Amino acid sequence: GKNVQSMLKLGRAQGVAMAAGLSREVPITEYSPKKIKMAITGNGNASKEQVAKMLQSLLNLKELPKNLDSTDGLAAAVCHYYNSGKVEVGKSYTGWAAFVKQNEERIDK
Repeated sequence: GKNVQSMLKLGRAQGVAMAAGLSREVPITEYSPKKIKMAITGNGNASKEQVAKMLQSLLNLKELPKNLDSTDGLAAAVCHYYNSGKVEVGKSYTGWAAFVKQNEERIDK
């Protein structure tokens, strides 16, 4: 974003989106590009290509979009999911048997 006009338009769009959400009591969360890249790739300085490839792997996408800018929103959504507390971080298992025993509700039978 070095183009000033683009930044102004983006700021306006962001403001309208936030105002719409807040007017309906929808919680708003913002993440910096570095935080999103770190959440997806483990590298806050990752390129768009690296983020897209990791998303492709994480989400089992068959192909990547031609315009990698479109993966930004998806990366933000995955980052938010990781930060929502629904992902159990730091849990370790001694093997598959231990994992299955502690996560029986997640296993399709």
